[in-house]
Amino acid sequence: ATAPAAPVQAAATPAAPPTAAPAAPAAPLAAEATPRPAASHASAPAKHAPKAEARVTVCHSCGVITSIRAIEQQGEGSGLGAVAGGVTGALLGHQIGGGTGKDIATLAGAVGGAYTGNQIEKNVKKSRRYEITVRMEDGTHRVINQATEPAFATGDRVKIIDGRLELN
Repeated sequence: ATAPAAPVQAAATPAAPPTAAPAAPAAPLAAEATPRPAASHASAPAKHAPKAEARVTVCHSCGVITSIRAIEQQGEGSGLGAVAGGVTGALLGHQIGGGTGKDIATLAGAVGGAYTGNQIEKNVKKSRRYEITVRMEDGTHRVINQATEPAFATGDRVKIIDGRLELN
């Protein structure tokens, strides 16, 4: 095998003293690693441009239903129920007993019939209305009354237009 050739030096230049090559820096440990900022390019647009202030508009006729209550209103007696009940009660009372007992039963039947007839008339004429509470977007509460059963449920977003509710 041939030996490697010895380095040839020119006679005119003095040989430089041998120096050790600079040591390569040690790789940093994970704990010593420092984050490097991302390279920035002058031509790239800024990532975080200042945001314009968002304007929040409040709909003063919009809100959310918070409760729906059915309210029954007792009807008013016109007197017809009392008269009809009184006559019916008197006729039935007259069928009971004889003599003074018959008169007392007729009177009791008339009074009881009149009261019962009046209550029946009120019950027949009773009505139901619905009270719907809406929490408006501006924080206030409004109550809407309507005679028909609402087609809405608690939690629905609605808009109040001319005193009526509409889905929003």
